[in-house]
Amino acid sequence: MSRLFVALLPPPETLAEVAAAVESVRPGWSRLRWIDPALWHVTLAFLGEVPDRVLPELGVRLARAAARHRPVTLSFAGAGAFPSAGRGRVFWLGLTAVPPLPRLADSVAAGARRAGAGEQDRKRFHPHLTLARSRDGDDLRDLVGSLSSFSGRAWRADAVHLVSSHLGSSVRYEPLEAYSLGG
Repeated sequence: MSRLFVALLPPPETLAEVAAAVESVRPGWSRLRWIDPALWHVTLAFLGEVPDRVLPELGVRLARAAARHRPVTLSFAGAGAFPSAGRGRVFWLGLTAVPPLPRLADSVAAGARRAGAGEQDRKRFHPHLTLARSRDGDDLRDLVGSLSSFSGRAWRADAVHLVSSHLGSSVRYEPLEAYSLGG
């Protein structure tokens, strides 16, 4: 069994730009659990525990789904919190994408389901980069406001990535495969 998700992996220079913006606001928010920048990614589909026997078919389905979509130009812009800034449990940066990401996310999720790796998180897709978490749902309106005007450089995603999540005292993500966006 492997704990898997499908994601876009921003390039290092884009992540460095985000890290610089985050470092300017982070000191005032020590009660949040800040995500290690080495773990930053944009989740397209969370698959959860996937039996190893499903992996070959999953690879075929994800490659097919990716090939149906052209590369995407993205940039991080704005900030927000789930479920709301007033009682935020997840603080995030928003994402603009051309073409928009929901069709790509739906396509890889459908391919995963067909392969027998059902998507675990069936919420409406909202592209974002998770930066920090709160256990209790803090008032994050000031934090959201501090990065609401953030607008990062554009970057291009040419592939979607199947990633394994290793949990424990130190969380680690391991990219397993990359599937080229085509079309």
